Amino acid sequence: MCGFVGCLTDVEKNTESNCKDKIKKMNDMIVHRGPDDEGYFEDKNITMGFRRLSIIDLEGGHQPLSYDNGRYWMTFNGEIYNYIELRQGLIEDGYEFKTDSDSEVILGMYAKYKEKCLDYFRGMFGFVIWDKQEETLFCARDQFGIKPFYYAESGNDFYYASESKAIYKVLEDKKFDKDALQDYMTFQFVPEPETLTKEIKMLEPGHYIVKKLGQKPVIKRYYYAQFSPVVRPEEEYIKKVREILFDSVEKHMRADVPVGSFLSGGIDSSIVVAIAKNFNPNLETISVGFEREGYSELDVAKETADKLGVDNFSSVITPQEFMKAFPHFVWSMDDPLADPAAVPQYFLAKEARKHVKVALTGEGADELFGGYTIYHEPESLKIFNYLKPINKGLNAIARLIPDGVKGKSFILRGTTPLEQRYVGNAFIFNESEKKQFFKEYNESHPFETMTSKLYSDSKNYDPITRMQFVDMHHWLNGDLLHNADRTTLAHSLELRTPFLDKEVFEVASHIPADLRIAHNTTKYILRKAAEGVVPEHVLNRKKLGFPVPIRFWLRDEMYDWARQIINESQTDQYFRKDYFLKLLEDHKNLKADNSRKLWTVLTFMMWHKIYVESDHLMNSAESRALIDQDV
Repeated sequence: MCGFVGCLTDVEKNTESNCKDKIKKMNDMIVHRGPDDEGYFEDKNITMGFRRLSIIDLEGGHQPLSYDNGRYWMTFNGEIYNYIELRQGLIEDGYEFKTDSDSEVILGMYAKYKEKCLDYFRGMFGFVIWDKQEETLFCARDQFGIKPFYYAESGNDFYYASESKAIYKVLEDKKFDKDALQDYMTFQFVPEPETLTKEIKMLEPGHYIVKKLGQKPVIKRYYYAQFSPVVRPEEEYIKKVREILFDSVEKHMRADVPVGSFLSGGIDSSIVVAIAKNFNPNLETISVGFEREGYSELDVAKETADKLGVDNFSSVITPQEFMKAFPHFVWSMDDPLADPAAVPQYFLAKEARKHVKVALTGEGADELFGGYTIYHEPESLKIFNYLKPINKGLNAIARLIPDGVKGKSFILRGTTPLEQRYVGNAFIFNESEKKQFFKEYNESHPFETMTSKLYSDSKNYDPITRMQFVDMHHWLNGDLLHNADRTTLAHSLELRTPFLDKEVFEVASHIPADLRIAHNTTKYILRKAAEGVVPEHVLNRKKLGFPVPIRFWLRDEMYDWARQIINESQTDQYFRKDYFLKLLEDHKNLKADNSRKLWTVLTFMMWHKIYVESDHLMNSAESRALIDQDV
């Protein structure tokens, strides 16, 4: 696992160029992504920087890496799991290699196929290839967005990096994006391709950039994950799912360092561990939990590990521990991410790094196989399909009913179009709420701005599949994978996601909705495929996820801490902060559960303190010191 930075300039460099100094500063921002090695390459138009975390100990791991007598230069973050097979095919076609690395295979594939090489890669990646002969930069991001890729244009310069903070550090003219902040307050993350800095954008999953000298960058999509249900016997799907998961987990375990796995009490991580045990009997698993009852699955994880015959290491997170780590957590995330599940993931990665350098996770199973309980909603609201002529009137009446009255929420949901009621797994502040606390609310930028295309692209799907499609292209990469990449790399840990494999998705995409959500459960086919693979006690266990007791923390141990952050935050130009203080008081006095809203506010305010209010943005080494001091 690695990180890269770079700058392509459209004018030939002169002796006064400070590009190399900028690239060094950028590289220092991402040391955590690759503490084992660094490298640089420079010619008259491009400067490349690289950080390496050694996973597969092969010659050629050092980057930037060249190919074809120095015509191509590349930096690459990720893993290509089918590189051995691709390499053999290239050798048969006469291509030569000096190393055994997957990096050089990417270069060989690009030399042969150019941008079409992306159709062959099975893995997670962000990479750039500089073609000196054609004076063209080629940049790409993997199909699902497992690995990040940021870019920005500034005058004659085109910057790119694995983390936005690296570009933010050297960008001289940058403006805060208020529309992106509005979106963040809805979704609890900044949806791609936006960032909170107008000049910095994120390359979306399944896209590539071609940047020729003297021309504007051209962005194209090469992969678009779509569902195409096919009616087949249930047994056939069960067999296909089981076979492809064994294949994917085996390929995701290719490494020359110890590979472990995250293990919760749920079925997804249990499937990964159970399969991985077949390829590494000494697999180590890692779990975290909280002291409060109902917010820990450590006992279930331990039982699963015991029944599978693998070691399990665990730790318990306290609110004091997290308040201390919160500034470093926020710094690590690039743009703010207020998903409470990122809290245990951060500490899970910290614990895992004590034992392994690579960890597997069950991330992505819910989006591929239909794992969220809310996917049952279209069935429960089916009665409103027959009441369409009066739905508008029912909706108006329901709005007059006092909050908390039984049935109000059901009527409102049933009479609200899917496009307006479902934005993904988190809906923090609605538009009417945002109008109350934003000092400059933009009426022309409601949350539908970010989701309307997804609903348009899925208009022929059934409601369940439409919800899943939104999560696949919005929630998964914007929240879950952002969380997974930043929390693990904050501790120099590589995380691999066997479910998020294009061959696994190819199978999952054909499963009809009634086999994804069946028999009053979720992930029905996946559960059936797991029978005989995972222990019985997790097969049909209710999904708990990574619950975090912030509802209690913000009333007790974190109340004064939260109030201080709100009062001291220099964000008055954006917010009416009294609104947030009222949310906190109502939460403390049990008038409402405002924990998710408050967490979203606190996370942004800490981000603003570190990235905007500070006199300089800390680099990777300086940020580590945040854990040991109050910020």
